[in-house]
Formats: sequence, structure tokens, C-alpha cells
Amino acid sequence: MAGRPHPTELAVVRQFEAAGFRAWPAAAVHYDGTWVIRLTAGHPAKRLNSVNPLDPHDMKDLPDRIMRAERRFEAYGRPLTFRLSPLAGSALPRLLDAEGMAVFGESLVMQADLDHEAVQDAMDQIPLKDMGRFVSASMATHGTDPALRPGLSEIIGAIQPEVGLFALEEDERPLATAICVHDGNLAGLFEVATAAAERGQGHGRRLLLSALKWARLRGARRAWLQVEADNFAARRLYETLGFSEVYRYHYRRRADD
Repeated sequence: MAGRPHPTELAVVRQFEAAGFRAWPAAAVHYDGTWVIRLTAGHPAKRLNSVNPLDPHDMKDLPDRIMRAERRFEAYGRPLTFRLSPLAGSALPRLLDAEGMAVFGESLVMQADLDHEAVQDAMDQIPLKDMGRFVSASMATHGTDPALRPGLSEIIGAIQPEVGLFALEEDERPLATAICVHDGNLAGLFEVATAAAERGQGHGRRLLLSALKWARLRGARRAWLQVEADNFAARRLYETLGFSEVYRYHYRRRADD
């Protein structure tokens, strides 16, 4: 969104931000005004350990609030990290510039209409019921550090909306994995990955279409996801599935962190 976002656009951003908090819950959540401070000792993911401003007009006592947030992060052994969507406004980013907090990790939020022929014609696939099996498959496709297994399991177990755990396997070897969170008329996609040796063979597309069909049959009408801006291969895949950009966000962290 260029320039000052229209209130209608901000309402859409708020809807997706709230869905994201529900679908990928942090272990601890604190509020400072309209800032949502999310912290998770068991997993280092940025979106689970970040300050999320949700009102561009909430500009009161910013230096003091930044200091308070930093103390919370220090208590968790985490570097102070801001996640700035269009809801952050323009004054806070200028202050963070002055504080020496560098921009990194730009990402896109994308959405797609599920009334899509490719979704309707997708293969029916039943989500895994065994969370341990899914976590093992997901960690294999992502190449995740085994030490993060308890943290990832805790996050998935804490998701409140209906969750579909999807894995495409061959001879018990995971090819692709994804989590689909059905939340009212929305379907959120998380932890999407294809095993490095299996990329470019259509496994991710096949699995995502099955996950979206599962959510559509439960009443979801729009799908959404977050993807890093420089992940061009993933963005191309999502665009072929009908996804388009809604807004962007980025992270801020002190340069020496």
C-alpha cells in the first residue's frame, strides 16, 4: 500500500493480522496500548517474538514504551524486534530509524478466492491426526534444528481454530508439508515446505490445493498466507494458485543484534 492507507484497507489488514495471531499463537502475549507484544521462549521465529503495533494513531510515550518492550525481550533472552505492518503508521518507523533499528525480513500477505476451479478439482486428502508424525515430517522438509521440536509442537497444539496438518509422503519419506488453519471464512496456510531434493515436481502445489479444498468444504471462502518478499519461487507458486498481494510488513531490530 503506497502512501497513507485508506481506512477500508486498514480494516482488511486488521482482519488478517488478527487471524494470524489466532492461527500462530505466541506462548506469552502482553499489551502496551495497541501494541501486541508476542514472546515465545521455545521457538525463535520472528513473528512469535515481536512487537506488533495495531493502530497508526497510537503514538503516545513512544520512547518509554520501546524501553519497556526491550526489557520484556531481554527477560526472554531475545533481541527487541518490531514487526511493522501498515497499522504501524509513519511516526513509529521514523523513531525506530533514529533508534538505529534496521529494516529486514520484508514479507507479503497474500490472499486468494477459494471459488477456484483448481481448488474444487483438487485431490481429497485427509489431514494427519498424529501431530508427532506431522512435526517430524515438517521438520524434515524444512531442515529444522531438532532442538526446536518441542517448541513447534507446543505452537501447533495451542492453535485454537480448526487445524489441518497435511503431509505428502512417499514410502514414509516426506515430500511436502503444510498447515491449514480454518477460521470462519478464512483459511490460513503456514509452515509450507517441500523437501529440497523434491522441489520443482509439483508436490507443493498438489498438497496446497488439497489443503485449500479441505478448508473450502468446511466453509472457508478466502485463503491467505505470508511469504518472504525474496522467496520468488514460492511467490510464483502462490500466484499460479490465484494468490495476490494484499499488503507488506517488515521487521526492525537494532543493527548490532
